Amino acid sequence: MSKVDFAIGEAARQSGVKVPTIRYYEQIGLLPAASRTEGNRRLYDRRDLDRLAFIRHARELGFEVDAIRTLLSLQDDPEQSCAAADAIAKARLIEVEKRIASLNALRDELLRMVEECACGRVGDCRVIETLADATHAHGRLAEA
Repeated sequence: MSKVDFAIGEAARQSGVKVPTIRYYEQIGLLPAASRTEGNRRLYDRRDLDRLAFIRHARELGFEVDAIRTLLSLQDDPEQSCAAADAIAKARLIEVEKRIASLNALRDELLRMVEECACGRVGDCRVIETLADATHAHGRLAEA
């Protein structure tokens, strides 16, 4: 099977990662430096595209660059234990669950504001009153 090389624009199109982002990933070491043509154009192979897709998917799931770097190093050595990958995923899950709790508290506060709105004059408006009282919402949302 012959090696197929892709220019950066085609690599971007196939991987779903924008050209400047591909350059950035190279710069920070998530993606190996691309081979170059005599005209100094970057060339990527199928493994590079697979790696870009992996990075893109990890970013979509909210993993930080350092976590992705670790996951990539684990992927590069498939015989090692997956305990580190599990720990990274569990930590991300905890972050997501905290964010969900915070969003649920935010939704509850907004629902309370809307339900208690008199729909009359601004002077009686529960939405305006709640927003004006910074201590009112802070306590409930901070607990989540």
